[in-house]
Amino acid sequence: MPKKSIALLKREAAQTGQGTLKRSLGAVNLVAIGVGVIIGAGLFSLTGIAAANNAGPAVTLSFVIAAVGCAFSALCYAEFAAMVPVSGSAYTYAYATLGELFAWIIGWDLVLEYSVGAATVGISWSQYLVKFLDTFHIHLPPQLVQSPFESVTLQDGSVVSGIVNLPAMLIIFLVTSVIIRGTKSSALFNVIVVTLKVGVVLVFIGLGWQYINPANYQPYIPDNTGTFGAFGWSGILRGAGVVFFVFIGFDIVATMAQETKNPQRNMPIGILGSLLVCTVLFVLFGYVMTGLANYTEFKDSAAPVAVAIAHTPYQWLSVAVILAILIGYTSVILVDLLGQSRVFYAMSKDGLLPGVFSKLHPKFQTPSTSNVVLCLFISAFAGFVPISVVGEMTSIGTLLAFVMVCLGILILRKRQPDAERPFKTPFVPLVPILGIVTCLVMMFALPLDTWIRLVVWLLIGFVIYFLYGRKNSKLRREAEETES
Repeated sequence: MPKKSIALLKREAAQTGQGTLKRSLGAVNLVAIGVGVIIGAGLFSLTGIAAANNAGPAVTLSFVIAAVGCAFSALCYAEFAAMVPVSGSAYTYAYATLGELFAWIIGWDLVLEYSVGAATVGISWSQYLVKFLDTFHIHLPPQLVQSPFESVTLQDGSVVSGIVNLPAMLIIFLVTSVIIRGTKSSALFNVIVVTLKVGVVLVFIGLGWQYINPANYQPYIPDNTGTFGAFGWSGILRGAGVVFFVFIGFDIVATMAQETKNPQRNMPIGILGSLLVCTVLFVLFGYVMTGLANYTEFKDSAAPVAVAIAHTPYQWLSVAVILAILIGYTSVILVDLLGQSRVFYAMSKDGLLPGVFSKLHPKFQTPSTSNVVLCLFISAFAGFVPISVVGEMTSIGTLLAFVMVCLGILILRKRQPDAERPFKTPFVPLVPILGIVTCLVMMFALPLDTWIRLVVWLLIGFVIYFLYGRKNSKLRREAEETES
């Protein structure tokens, strides 16, 4: 099975000029990109779920454990990103260590995760926009905020069927237009969005802190009910599994390696820095939330943050939280679409996908054609398919990529122990092994339909690979020319 050499990847990374991605991102931009995708609506919902059902006030410890679990994979990503700073992230790393077929599997899998993720988040964004506008007595036509397969019952009892989820499509179009104009513009937009979103989280922490009731922390670790995962230390561990998925997103930073200035220094800062920033924010958020209201109050609540805010005089914070969710979803869509197009770019440059996906805009030096094609595909899903069919945004593909990256570090350390490594994963092989075990446990805990979706998508990918990718692989062609 053909593999890309590290030397070849470094030559690709060193290429500049026309036809190559423009290096415009610094460490701050990368941290902002990571924070932008990690802090989503999940923080405002999963924190309450984990506290009410699993950990109680000790959900703060669940956040720490989940962050440590993510850190194993993040350290491995940081070594690879500094070592071979090219687009493609886990796809590229797998190409160098496990071979072309495994690289295709990871790349094709990430395509699904980013596409489904962007479409699902777009639909959720539309739903929260309706709620936000309702608070100002602005009501959008129900036919234009849901798919043709959905209906809504109005206050007068009449039932209205949807035509198209127009806001979901518009947000995909808007974010794509920002991305096409250049990575620097996208990064600036993301920094603004992340600043607003983090600002709301900090306001919640700052204003809520003074209204904390210490009695809500008693007991800090509620006694186990006799069932594994229902409070006690097992509940803290189960809570870590619940909030683990809030952290996923730092890996998308690695897809931006070829657009990063001084990637050997800045990529590790971006990956590990975004994880650290979010961990601190999440722990503080969970501490204030469970201090404002007793963890039992979050049971069966669709809006646990609103429950906590009710214990303060700042009721306007509920509206601010909805705004933060809207902003958070916008940045998640942005980073999903960025990561998606960069994986397509890398696969196309290798010949595994048609060349149109690696064609760059003459002015902005971005894969604009790829952006437009993906925009049309994803916006169609967001506009015309209900969220239940598009599917809940799951993390099985990302976890599979984590496993491959950790495995890749083990393989490269064995095969090329003396290769230049600007950043080295500490405590090898312990850290990569812990990363593999952690991610596999998370994967096997996911529901069966998630695995079925993954298998079906991979089967489609195998057909495309053997009919097109394998025949057009640049690496295979070069090897055949060398042999002849």
